[in-house]
Order: sequence, then C-alpha cells, then structure tokens
Amino acid sequence: FILQCVGWVINMYILSLSLSLSLSLSYAHSIRLDGDIILGGLFPVHSRGDRGTPCGELKKEKGIHRLEAMMFAIDLINKDPELLPNITLGARILDTCSRDTYALEQSLTFVQALIEKDGSDVRCANGDPPIFTKPDKIVGVIGAAASSVSIMVANILRLFKIPQISYASTAPELSDNTRYDFFSRVVPPDSYQAQAMMDIVTAMEWNYVSTLASEGNYGESGVEAFVQISRETGGVCIAQSLKIPREPKPGEFDKIIRRLLETSNARAIIMFANEDDIRRVLDAAKRNNQTGHFLWVGSDSWGSKISPVIGQERVAEGAITILPKRASVDAFDRYFRSRSLSNNRRNVWFAEFWEENFNCKLGMHGKRPGSPKKCTGLEKVGRDSSYEQEGKVQFVMDAVYAMAHALHRMHRELCYGYPGLCPRMANNIDGKELLSYIRAVNFNGSAGTPVVFNENGDAPGRYDIFQYQITNRSTAEYRVIGSWTNKLHLKVEAMHWRTGDPSLPASVCSIPCRAGERKKVVKGVPCCWHCERCEGYHYQASEFTCELCPYEMRPDTNRTGCVPIPIIKLEWHSPWAIIPVFISMLGIIATSFVIVTFVRYNDTPIVRASGREMSYVLLTGIFLCYAITFLMIAAPDVGVCSLRRIFLGLGMCFSYAALLTKTNRIHRIFEQGKKSVTAPRFISPASQLVITFSLISVQLLGVFVWFAVDPPHTVVDYGEQRTQDPSAARGVLKCDISDLSLICSLGYSILLMVTCTVYAIKTRGVPETFNEAKPIGFTMYTTCIIWLAFIPIFFGTSQSAERMYIQTTTLTISLSLSASVSLGMLYMPKVYIILFHPEQNVPKRKRSFKAIVTAATMSGKLTQKGGDRPNGEVKTELCESMETNSE
Repeated sequence: FILQCVGWVINMYILSLSLSLSLSLSYAHSIRLDGDIILGGLFPVHSRGDRGTPCGELKKEKGIHRLEAMMFAIDLINKDPELLPNITLGARILDTCSRDTYALEQSLTFVQALIEKDGSDVRCANGDPPIFTKPDKIVGVIGAAASSVSIMVANILRLFKIPQISYASTAPELSDNTRYDFFSRVVPPDSYQAQAMMDIVTAMEWNYVSTLASEGNYGESGVEAFVQISRETGGVCIAQSLKIPREPKPGEFDKIIRRLLETSNARAIIMFANEDDIRRVLDAAKRNNQTGHFLWVGSDSWGSKISPVIGQERVAEGAITILPKRASVDAFDRYFRSRSLSNNRRNVWFAEFWEENFNCKLGMHGKRPGSPKKCTGLEKVGRDSSYEQEGKVQFVMDAVYAMAHALHRMHRELCYGYPGLCPRMANNIDGKELLSYIRAVNFNGSAGTPVVFNENGDAPGRYDIFQYQITNRSTAEYRVIGSWTNKLHLKVEAMHWRTGDPSLPASVCSIPCRAGERKKVVKGVPCCWHCERCEGYHYQASEFTCELCPYEMRPDTNRTGCVPIPIIKLEWHSPWAIIPVFISMLGIIATSFVIVTFVRYNDTPIVRASGREMSYVLLTGIFLCYAITFLMIAAPDVGVCSLRRIFLGLGMCFSYAALLTKTNRIHRIFEQGKKSVTAPRFISPASQLVITFSLISVQLLGVFVWFAVDPPHTVVDYGEQRTQDPSAARGVLKCDISDLSLICSLGYSILLMVTCTVYAIKTRGVPETFNEAKPIGFTMYTTCIIWLAFIPIFFGTSQSAERMYIQTTTLTISLSLSASVSLGMLYMPKVYIILFHPEQNVPKRKRSFKAIVTAATMSGKLTQKGGDRPNGEVKTELCESMETNSE
C-alpha cells in the first residue's frame, strides 16, 4: 500500500509539471462547448506526422466526421426534453493526431480539475497571489479511435476514475476489466471479430492462411486472438505471422510480399492493419505482379473504406472485409451538409477541412498555400464535393447517448424531482458510480440496434461482411455478402472472384486426399499432409487410418469400406470342366459299350477266358473312375461332398483290387507249377471275387471311419484365390477335403496299384498273352507314369490362383486316363476279336492242369532259346485251355 501511495505521488508530480506547461496553451487546438456537464472527446483529426512533427495531414472522414457526430449528438440531447431535462451537456474535444504518446499528453487536460494546485510560492509581479483559471471538470470521455491510444489514455483516466467509452477501439486487451476497469466501448472487441474471421475462413474451406498485422495493440492483439482461436478449434493452420513496423523502411512491403510468397499455398491473408499499411501492402502486391494471387481478409480497419483501394482496385478485387454492423444516420447527413464556415465556428478545424474538401485556399494564412483557387465560403458539402458518411459516425453518437443515458438515470436516482443538477451531482460526480450506470444502459441506438455492455464493458458482436467486387461495367464497390451475430450467415452465391469461376478459391497446404487414401500429417503442421493409398486388403477406416478388411471381405472400389468377396465354384461351362467332362463322356460310352458287348457275348470263349466275374468288377471300377468327374465338378453341398468321399477312391479301388487279384493268381499258379502239379488254392472265380471284395471293403471301412470322425460339409476357402489385387480375390466354395485327406483317400488305391505293378513285374516272364499278364503289366506301368506325373502337377500348383481349376482338372483327367489305359489295353483287343474276328472266338479242347503247366514250361524254354518259329498259336491255345480248365 505504501509503494502504491509513493507511486501515486510521483505520478501526480509529473502530471503537475506537465499541466503547468499546458496551462499557457490556448484553446486553438481543441473544441470547447459550455455546459452543465462536460464530456471529453478524443478524435484522430490529423494523421500521424513525420519524424519530429506530432501531427500530419487532416483526416476528413475519421477526424472531422466523427467529432461533428459528437457535437451533433450533444445538440440532439440538449434539445431532447426527455433526456437530461434542464441539464446541458458540454464538451472538450481534443486531437490525438493518431499517435498514442501525443494523445496521452493531450488527455492531461481532462484531469486538470482533479489536481489541486499549490500557489503559495507563486506571486504576481505586483505581489498579489495568482488567479488560476478554473479548468473544466470532465465527467466522462468519448474515445479514442485507435486501440493503442485508448490503452494509453485509459491508464491515466482510471487513476482519476473517469469513465471512458470508445467508438472504434477493438483490441481484445481492453476487455481486461482488472486493468481497464473504467473503459467501455460500443463496438465489439476483436475477439469477436477474430471469431467471425475464423468462421469466414472455415466457410471458405481454407485451412492454411497467413496473418499480417500492423505493429501496435490493435494489429498484434487481433492476430493473437485469431491465432488463439485457430489453436482452440483446430482445422486452420497459420503459415506465417508477419508484422508491419511502425516506421517501415524503404522496400519493407516488397519484402513482406516476398515472404508471403514463400508459402504460396497460403493464399488467404488475414489482415489486422491500419488503412495506410493496407494501402501500401496492396501496392507492393501490385508491383510484384501478384494481382489475383492473394485472397485478402480484412478486419474492420479496412471495412468498406475507399482510401486503401484507390488505384489498386484489381489487386484488391475479391477481398473479404468485416465491419461492425452499422447504418447510415440520415439526420447526420442533413446536419453535416448544412455546415458552413459561417454556422460552424465552434469547430476550430473546420476551416482546414473546408480547404481540404473543396481544394481551395482561405486567405493568405490558409493551410494550402499551393492551391490554385480561393475559397468563396459559398461552397456546399455534397454539392461541390463528394460526401459519404464515415462508418463510425453511428458509434460515436451511440457512445455519446450511452453517456447521456447513464447520466440521466444517475440524475433520476440522485436528484429525483430536482430540476437541473442537484448538489450531489453539481459538486462532484463519482466516476465509479457513473461507471455502474454506464454498464447498465440499454437503449436503441441511432441505427435502431440495442446498445448494451457486458461485465467487461464490451458491446455484443454484430458484423456485416463485405466483398470488394468489380462488376462487368468495371465499377468497383463493396457489397454485403453476409453477417455475423454469434454465428456466420454467408451468401456464397453473392460472392464474385477475379477469375469469374463461381467455385471457391483454394488456400490449403495440401489438397484433400481422394477416397481410399489416408492422410499422413507433416509433423508440427496438422494442415499439411501426404496422401497414402490404402493398399492390399486395407480400407480407409478414418481420415488418418487404414484398417484390414475381415478375412472374408475385400475393399470396395473406393476403398472406403469392405464388401464380401465373391464366392465361386467350378462351373460346367468352364474350359477347365468341359475337357474332363468330354473325356469322361467318351470313357463312359466306351465302357458301357464293352459291358454290353461282354454281356451279349457272355458265354463265348474270349469272355470266359477273360474271367467274366473279375472283368465285370474291373469294368465297374473303370466306369466309376469316369463317373467321379461329374461329382468333382458338381456344385458342392453336403450330398455331393458325401458322394465324393465315397467314390473318389472307390473306382480305383475296384479296378486295382481286381487287377491285383488277377496278377496274384497268375503269379501263384506259375510259382506253384514250379513246385508241384497240384493247383494252388483260391484260384476259382468265387474265391477271386471274395478276395477282390475283401480288398474293396478296406477302402469302404476307411471312408466310413472318415465320415464318423469328420462329417462332410462345405467350406468357403478365401485363401486359395487371395491374390495381391483384391479385385481379383475370390472365395472358393468346396468340400472340406484337404490335400492330405485326398491323398489318404487315394492312398489305399495307390497302394493296390503299386502292389499290382510289383506282381506284374514278377509275372513278366509268363508267355505273351498268357492269361493277360503282359497287358496287365503294360497297364500298370502306364498307370504309374500317369500318377507320377499327377503328383507334381497337383501339389506344385497349391499356391496358384488357379489352384481349384488345375487340381480338379488334373485329378479327373488322371482318373479318366487310368481308366482309359485299363479299358484300352485289357478290353478293346477282346472286343475287336469278338466283333470283327468271330472265327477266333471258338472253344479249344480241354486239357488238365498238369498238361497246361507242362505246356507253359516248355513254352518258356522255347522262348529262352529264342526259337525261330512263331509261338502265337501255341500260346493262344495254352491261354484258352488254362482259363477253361481253371473254371
């Protein structure tokens, strides 16, 4: 507390020194209007001067229009019998010259009456005590315009508890009620404006922008608010944040343009800059041939002003600007157009405005020495010069009325029934109490919109959104394209771009990924990414991830989801099926023909010598080998799968069981013949059938065990045709028979085939055509070759996408070829003799088993000696006689 008191004393001392210097100044640089209650006013009547000069050129709109609006509002209030009756408002209006330090010096005028002056040590020349001019007591201040000026002034006014209402300061920093507790404003803060600009950027589908700010509270705070919102909401990245210095060096703006071009994809430029900097930025873009490249988004400092875009219409075309919602005050237009040199002497800067507005010179002391003509004083605003109401006139009037409504309510409560100012208000108006009345006001302003303040003294956010457009008639103008009142309402169809293309221009770091592609975000820059396609069986699960489809599914064409893999089976019309079926059909016809022939000639010697019973068993096996082709190609279901298990190995089992029995019989006969003349056991047809069906029953027993352990059913194999390209993937509908189960099913038949081949080798010494030993041998040799070729083809294609087709076709053709070899070598010669040489199909004389064996032995010896005479006749006779005697 002691430190605060010491600081306050030091401040008072400094202020006293400054005031002592300013007392000697006349009112030539301020406007003073007498009244019962005096309001202060701060306006940028002049621009910032060059180095060493505080003030520069006159600002006609931002300066003169605004201060005239304050005086006009005071006039209206003083004439209003309902508002502050019997109380006259006065004013003390100062020029800030658009400079915060100069404004601070000027604002010391407002606190003169609150500082007690010690004149005990001061005497006049005659020794009398000095007489001090009583300064005006300022109860509230209207202003300032620039945020930097308002911040500087607010720090002084809060020390003396003087309420302040700004008409144009929008820096978010001023919302801090702990530091600027006596500050209020009728315009929304830039935090609302930044949110509105963010909503515009989002609506335009821009996610990569740069920011550009004028150095100072307004620009830096606005950009900071925008960047903070972008971080909180996400979706918009800041490519660059550049700052325009207060005193830019030559070439500074060209350097800014070059830096913005370093991130050329960030075409949208968010600008919180004063109008002078805006104009110079546009000019630099024009010099660097960047007309049409940048997409400008300007804050309310740009708004709908003409001055930043004069002569630079093309480079500014398409710019989107924002401005607090306002309306033109018609009464002010009538008032201002009626102002002249004769009726507006209270405005000390009006003569300077007159010269500037009409481009003339007033007398020899005029401000425009180089002007070609003299002012007559009869010129008229709006007639002899262009006139358009400045945008903040409405807010100036609302600020004055807010102060008046607060004073009115304060007077009503403190001086109820008292005409004019009562002593409680006349002697001292408590600034803190007045502030509470200001924060509580609620009335319709000059534009018909409510004027209210929140707890921080901020007005609600209400903005109009403009776009600078050049029509077909080459006329440039600002057009309203939307509004923002806590929510954006944008008319996209009303927007117009330089290219004439109705689609929205882009300002993105990376183009959107196509369907089926995921975003791989660049580290630290969430709006920049690389697109990676979801490969293989992956689909786009989200914007950033690819996931694997379930095993039975594959990605759709866009890779945005999964679809079931098509299920296929071997079709009858497929070339892989047509060839096996054709071979099978021929085999079945041929087998049926042989069976019919044998049945027709069942009692002829050739048929009887072939062993009728065993021949029919063998022909049944051959028929089944051909018939299994149709089961292997038929659409899989439980019934088909059951029949496949039964008949897949049964046909071969029938064939090779019969052949094994026959070769074993021949081997036993000749082995027995070498030892004795007695016939071996179990060589009768009945015994042969028993042996054959015993061998076949083993196959059937294995099948039944298989049925019990693993009942037949169908499966869809998605791995068989799971190709690298998911579009070619297919699920194969098939019976649940693995390769191992298939080999096991055929294994017993192959064992019989190998055993039969061994016996065929052992009986290779039997005389040619003797009881079919050698034809059986040739049959088995050929069959072994077929199945030896089958094994590498079948298992070598296990990884092929055509596995189902190749394996099924290979298996069926191998079975058909095996059957064809047996049919062709064992039965076609007999059928040929039966049908075309019936003279050879006659009975021979019967001989005993001993005679048969003796003849066979002698035939063997003759063969070993290599006799010259043909032995066909003798061998044929032996063969027939042996078959006859065996029966």
